[in-house]
Amino acid sequence: MSSEFEQKLEKYAEVILKVGLNLQPGQRLLIGGPMLDADGVPIESAPLVRLITKKAYQMGARLVDVVWGDVQLRKIRFQNAPKDSIEEYPKWRIDSRYDISKAGDANVNFSSPNPDLLSEVDSELVSKFQTSYYKQMKHVYDLLTANAFNWLIVPFPNDDWADKLFPDVPQNSRKDKLWDIIFEICLINHEDPISAWEKHNIDLSKRCNYLNQKQYTALKLTAPGTDLMIGLPKNHIWDGGSTKAQNGIIFTANLPTEEVYTMPHKDRVDGVVSTSKPVYYGGYTVENCRFKFSKGRIVEATADKGENYLLKTLETDEGACSLGEIALVPHSSPISQSGLLFYNMLIDENASNHIALGQAYRESLKGGVTLTDEEFMAAGGNNSLIHLDFMIGSGEMNVNGILDDETIEPVMQNGEWAFEV
Repeated sequence: MSSEFEQKLEKYAEVILKVGLNLQPGQRLLIGGPMLDADGVPIESAPLVRLITKKAYQMGARLVDVVWGDVQLRKIRFQNAPKDSIEEYPKWRIDSRYDISKAGDANVNFSSPNPDLLSEVDSELVSKFQTSYYKQMKHVYDLLTANAFNWLIVPFPNDDWADKLFPDVPQNSRKDKLWDIIFEICLINHEDPISAWEKHNIDLSKRCNYLNQKQYTALKLTAPGTDLMIGLPKNHIWDGGSTKAQNGIIFTANLPTEEVYTMPHKDRVDGVVSTSKPVYYGGYTVENCRFKFSKGRIVEATADKGENYLLKTLETDEGACSLGEIALVPHSSPISQSGLLFYNMLIDENASNHIALGQAYRESLKGGVTLTDEEFMAAGGNNSLIHLDFMIGSGEMNVNGILDDETIEPVMQNGEWAFEV
């Protein structure tokens, strides 16, 4: 590794610990903590894991532990294990994540996809595994979606991912190119990345404050293939950038991040919406989705690619066919302007306005973290085992906010913010 790369990797580790997690003295840190569709951090990430571990101890961490993973092992399992064993998942992996999450300690995981890994594996087998995995991890994800602890997901390049993104680049340069892009979109190339992130999070916070003061009753989204009315519950909260966990720590859950988001009212979504980018999820790519909503639920769903996997996912549970998130991202975001599809939801969702089917974040409703499941749903929140994002925005999308008195105000025009902060 070059000395320049090592310097940037060290800055990356510092941003992970100081901006993403805001790790506090005395906290434990689990590297490979809870994340949808992840068995742990990839073994190729050992140099970064060691660097994070060293810096975490220097910052006063009480204990740092690691859950390792290897996506190739999942493919081997699907191809060779007894079919009636696919729904089993190691209890120790669940217990380790629950223990540290329940205690309010820090968790970080890496998003490091292999987009074509499971392309030849039976999609029904993968769906069965995913559903079982989510059920067994539910009590952990309940803590995560309630921000009971400071947590973080960050991208980590691998050879297969780089090969998918840059087939026209010489093979020995592909991963380096991906690292360069990740350093850029995660603000590592700034002379002082910590200060750059502080400024970025302040800008996102100003957007949230504006929208929280408005308290729109609904958003109207229009674009080619999209005419969607999304009702918003009373006392909804827009969030983005940094947020406060229940343990009192200010943290930034996703690096990179360009979105501001809130929860829709699960019973007040009507119209049609088309995706603007493919979605990579659970080892499969789903492209050109079209959804029709009526009274908050999907009544029609199609896709040009991966439709069978999509429909199986919608059968996960009752909440899988309703929305849990609406997020706004300007078309001019650096990730959008890169022109790349990353096959990585952590990154791709920050290129476009998006909706998420499934679980709503309880922090998106005033007092939501203290409500029972029944109370949360009565207030408009959606409960589900899944949380699956779909990019729907573009430079042709308009978003209007509707006030209590039915006044209509522009929020985004042609994919860009229509208000100043």
